[in-house]
Amino acid sequence: MAHLSVNINKIATLRNSRGGNNPDLIKVALDCERFGAEGITVHPRPDERHIRYQDVYDLKKVIATELNIEGNCRERKFVDLVLANTPAQVTLVPDAEGQITSNHGWDTIKHADYLKEIVAVFKSEGIRVSIFVDPVVEMVEAAALTGTDRIELYTESYATHFHADREQAISTYIAAAEKANELGLGINAGHDLDLYNLSYFAQHIPGLLEVSIGHALICDALYLGLENTVQMYLQQLKH
Repeated sequence: MAHLSVNINKIATLRNSRGGNNPDLIKVALDCERFGAEGITVHPRPDERHIRYQDVYDLKKVIATELNIEGNCRERKFVDLVLANTPAQVTLVPDAEGQITSNHGWDTIKHADYLKEIVAVFKSEGIRVSIFVDPVVEMVEAAALTGTDRIELYTESYATHFHADREQAISTYIAAAEKANELGLGINAGHDLDLYNLSYFAQHIPGLLEVSIGHALICDALYLGLENTVQMYLQQLKH
C-alpha cells in the first residue's frame, strides 16, 4: 500500500492568519502521525506565508515517521534548510517566486545538468531525492539520468479530468509510471488528490510508493474531523 504523507501547509496558513500558535503546527503533525499518517510534508516558500523555516527545525526534532521537505532548490536558503535538517526526503519543485501553488513539473531535459548537480548534493548527505515531474515519459527518462531516487507525478491534470473520463485522465500517468518502474525509479504523487479520485489512482499506478496530500485533506477535516479524515484517506489507499 502506498504511504500517506500529510502536507500541513494549510495548518500553518491558518496559524499565521492570526499570529500566535493556534492551531499548533507541531501538535497537528504529531496527531497526524498518531492517526496513521506515514509521513509529514512541508513546502516552505521564501515569503514564509505558511510554513516558516523555523517550523522545519521544530518538526525535525519530533517527527517519528518521514519528514518530506518540498521546495525550489534554486533558492540557496531552501538548500541550506534541507541540508541542516537532513529529512528522509527532499522533493525538488520548480516553483517561481510568488507562485500560489505548484503548477508544473521540472523540464528534466532542459535542466538535466543542474538537476544532476543538486541531486548529488542532497544524496551525499543521505537524503532521498524525488523530482516533481509531469506525466510525460520523456521527462521520466531524463529524470532517471539525474541520479534521483524517485519522481513525484504532478496530479492536477488527473484530478481536473477525473470526473469526465477517468480512464483518459489516468492514461498518461500509467505510461509514466510504467517507464519509471522500468528505469528503477520510485514513484510518489501529489496535487489535488482527494477522497473521490485517490482510490482509482492508487489502484492503477504500478509501483506507487507515496502520496502527499494537504489542501483537500485539511478541507475535509473541517467537516469530518482530522482523525477521521486521515483514516478515510488511508482507507482509500487500501482499496
